[in-house]
Amino acid sequence: MYKIVFKQRLNPTVSMMKIEAPRVAAKAQAGQFIILRVDSEGERIPLTVADYDRDAGTVTIIYQIVGSTTKKLDAKEEGDYISDFAGPLGRATETEGLKKVAVVGGGVGCAIALPVAKKLHEEGCEVHSIVGFRNRDLVILEDEFKAYSDRLVMMTDDGSYGEKGLVTNALKALIDSGEKYDRVITIGPLIMMKFVCGVTREYGIPTVVSMNPIMIDGTGMCGGCRLTVDGKVKFACVDGPEFDGHKVDFDEAMKRSSMYRDFERHAHEETCNLLNKEAE
Repeated sequence: MYKIVFKQRLNPTVSMMKIEAPRVAAKAQAGQFIILRVDSEGERIPLTVADYDRDAGTVTIIYQIVGSTTKKLDAKEEGDYISDFAGPLGRATETEGLKKVAVVGGGVGCAIALPVAKKLHEEGCEVHSIVGFRNRDLVILEDEFKAYSDRLVMMTDDGSYGEKGLVTNALKALIDSGEKYDRVITIGPLIMMKFVCGVTREYGIPTVVSMNPIMIDGTGMCGGCRLTVDGKVKFACVDGPEFDGHKVDFDEAMKRSSMYRDFERHAHEETCNLLNKEAE
């Protein structure tokens, strides 16, 4: 069992938890993920390591309440326990030799982008962070991005905070102004990453994306997280989760990600009803 030692609501649909998991904290790195189960009968879900404290033995996760499992997880409070917390899994972000990088995050994907920006900053890399949200109410981790970015551009779709527009608009403007990046690392919705890659392909800038497809065991055995990269089948759990964005088949990935949408909606509704009955 793994104890929740801290919980904070970041916006109406996104929460952060610190989980007591010393063995995971001892080896976790930016870009890796864990797989958890809320209880012994629950489904396994992957969540990226948002931060870790090796001394305290804790791992930070940030999740959006979108399905039945994240709804169950969010019903837990500080002092409660979750059943399983396995990791770290996946390959860590490769940062060696990078001098100047643009980190582009969208929505809850910013929780994954932040540890990457932090790692780059701590290694002496110049970091330009571009983060986008639908509106001001959904903004998360702004102060943290400021701490690890030499330049931070905040974007909102409706212009209610920062600059109005998409992260691709901001990235293109920076490149056109003369900024030269060794690499762009982008993490967020599939459609956002696809269009970021469209911009960087035009300028010939190497681009890394973090993929989070359907995943079950996290060891490459189930095949649920398969992707097509450069015409070959890859598994996000063991070959990734980061890949060359210019080689990922995003259209296939988006089609696969929507396969179980109706089932997930039904499961979420059932969980909400169950939790409401328990609260009565």
